[in-house]
Amino acid sequence: MNWESNVFPGVLGRTCDRPCEPACRRGRVEEEPVAICRLKRVAADNKEDVSNRIPRGPFPANGKKVALVGAGPSSLTVARDLAPLGYEIHLYDDQELGGGMMRSQIPSFRLPETVLNEEVGFILNMGIHQHFKHFVSSLKNLLDQPYDAIFVGTGAPKGKDLPDLPGRWEAPSQVHIGIEWLANVAFEHTHRIGKKVIVVGGGNTAMDCCRTARRLGGEMVKVVVRSPFSEMKASPWEKEDALHEDIPILDCHVPKSFVVENGQLKGMKFEKVAVVYENNKRKLLPTGEPEVFIEADEVLLAIGQENSFPWIERDLGIQFNQWELPELDELTFQSTLPRVFFGGDASLGPKNVITAVAQGHQAAISIDLFCKGDNLANRLPPTVNLVSQKMGIHEWAYDNKIVDDIRFIVPQADKSLTLKDRKKEVELGFDKATAFKEAQRCLNCDIQTVFTTSKCIECDACVDICPTSCISFVENGEETDLRTRLNAPAHNLFQDLYISDLLPTTRVMVKDEDVCLHCGLCAERCPTAAWDMQKYLYQVTKAGSCKHIQ
Repeated sequence: MNWESNVFPGVLGRTCDRPCEPACRRGRVEEEPVAICRLKRVAADNKEDVSNRIPRGPFPANGKKVALVGAGPSSLTVARDLAPLGYEIHLYDDQELGGGMMRSQIPSFRLPETVLNEEVGFILNMGIHQHFKHFVSSLKNLLDQPYDAIFVGTGAPKGKDLPDLPGRWEAPSQVHIGIEWLANVAFEHTHRIGKKVIVVGGGNTAMDCCRTARRLGGEMVKVVVRSPFSEMKASPWEKEDALHEDIPILDCHVPKSFVVENGQLKGMKFEKVAVVYENNKRKLLPTGEPEVFIEADEVLLAIGQENSFPWIERDLGIQFNQWELPELDELTFQSTLPRVFFGGDASLGPKNVITAVAQGHQAAISIDLFCKGDNLANRLPPTVNLVSQKMGIHEWAYDNKIVDDIRFIVPQADKSLTLKDRKKEVELGFDKATAFKEAQRCLNCDIQTVFTTSKCIECDACVDICPTSCISFVENGEETDLRTRLNAPAHNLFQDLYISDLLPTTRVMVKDEDVCLHCGLCAERCPTAAWDMQKYLYQVTKAGSCKHIQ
């Protein structure tokens, strides 16, 4: 099931940006949510041999051919979803191996090559026609070949520069674009860096650059960013890892110039700024202090990425917007040239791996519908089922015990060892026992409290037993009014209230899901079974309603 939707559970269990964790309700009662991401890694690392469960080609052919440009997560997801349906998949990439920017941009100390190779291999072994070391220089040429559909998943390969900053081109060999430099390290073209290094930028790429620089000989590596520390784009845990490796982060510094003497880079000058907010807009205002000079032998620019499509001719019918992104239907990922689809960073701009996977799933559905001549908007909804967990008067088919443990810390290898070897993985992952304890922190969001109005006798027993006072029986009213009249006021406006139909007394039952523990005590206490605890499985539909896990 981990592989079914995520496609790369071992990769994402180590490197995901964790968009699911802010939604975790454990984070509403404690500071930290359940370590969902790292638990996925545990599941991936401790799996048995699953090769006999992975679909393997050849599959019965359906007569349709699809070309995928780029071998990153989005393209590989499309291949994984379409191959079992009988499509002849041709995958093009200019590198020797699949993985795209998962291979070139994520350092080995975060993502071991063996993990990536295994999960990419699961897909390539499904009978994918592989055209590696093949640079696609013309989309027109590809369109002239007998492909029924073409998917573009080339990422956002162009790193941003500071071309107009004074001194930028006076020592060009000592100033590097971050993502290009990371790729050169990954493919072992670059083996060392100067002792004094400045990394300009505040995103996750900047964190990867500074930590990699420490492993390649950088002794005084500093990250310099325009934003305040709290507003940096880098994930909090990425910043923590950089600081743990003795890398200072200097915030509120705007680059002003490169300092070069006799053709050699000496450092950079920065202007200190203060942050001011006006009408919810941030302004960086100079503090008036003297410019700050920071010494450097080399500079890594990690200030963002953008798309680049020089190989797509502009007379093919594909429209691009002012940011040079393709104009797409954001539901189907179809371009203005009907048989060309986009996904991942190449579609709506740079995001992350799990977003690329999600877009790949949706693009695969669209390609399948397109090749069948069906309406691309006719997409099956996700599968959702509800099954009662009741086994006896006080017995449930799920563990409803609530533990008080705070989030467990993922152990790391000693930095005296990891800083000497750029391929030595830093995070060791949870052992099975700790992973079990961390999983016990879950508040069972997959168990729904289901209320049947017709069975309720309004005895209020559920109200008495509820440990968080999340159930109330009150006179009906507008939601804003209801929220103030509950046993515990519901202040989180992002969480909908669960409101019943009118009861015989004209009251309604209102449950605030925000603080519900899904402990099941209300269902145990209810004398008429008006409450039930029902488990649900949410499964996103894949192309052709294909389900790898039955």
